[in-house]
Amino acid sequence: MNNFTISIVGSKIFFEIINELKLFSNFSIKFYDNHDLYMQDSNKENQIMLFFNNPLILKIKNNGKILENVKIPFKILDLEKKITLLIAKDKFKKNSLINISGYIIDKNERKIKRNNLHLKLSEKEINFLIQFSKSKGPISKNLVLKNVWNYSADSQTHTVETHIHRLRKKILEKFGDDNFIKNNNKGYYI
Repeated sequence: MNNFTISIVGSKIFFEIINELKLFSNFSIKFYDNHDLYMQDSNKENQIMLFFNNPLILKIKNNGKILENVKIPFKILDLEKKITLLIAKDKFKKNSLINISGYIIDKNERKIKRNNLHLKLSEKEINFLIQFSKSKGPISKNLVLKNVWNYSADSQTHTVETHIHRLRKKILEKFGDDNFIKNNNKGYYI
């Protein structure tokens, strides 16, 4: 967590209280008089922004996305725990997303997303797509059998072909993409 910066925007008194209480000792702390000054800072990556946009709400933002609105009054000593938890949740969410050929795979929700459309997938389908994200080239049927289904590489089964057929059909019906999973003599690829 030490690489995160807490940026406090617009409330000098709040900034001074934070410093006096030695709150956020695990973070660097910056103060900005207003939102425009914050936006001019070139290094906003790994920053959590705390700002009071009206007298009733403290907004907690990361990379422009609101993580939580905290209603006032709140226990200031609980704020560091809350922010640490929000950072952990956000990091977990980001780690669950995989980008493959213009699609976003969400491992946690077991969905594939593109252009505001999403499709629920089975655990095996997600694991199959994860194999593509780990490989730079085509993946063989034997590799899929071993890593996704835990079958022996020399198993005589059509499981892979059947699942690919079903997944292609789902992708075509939902996204109109009839070229999602391709194959050649080296294996399958996206």
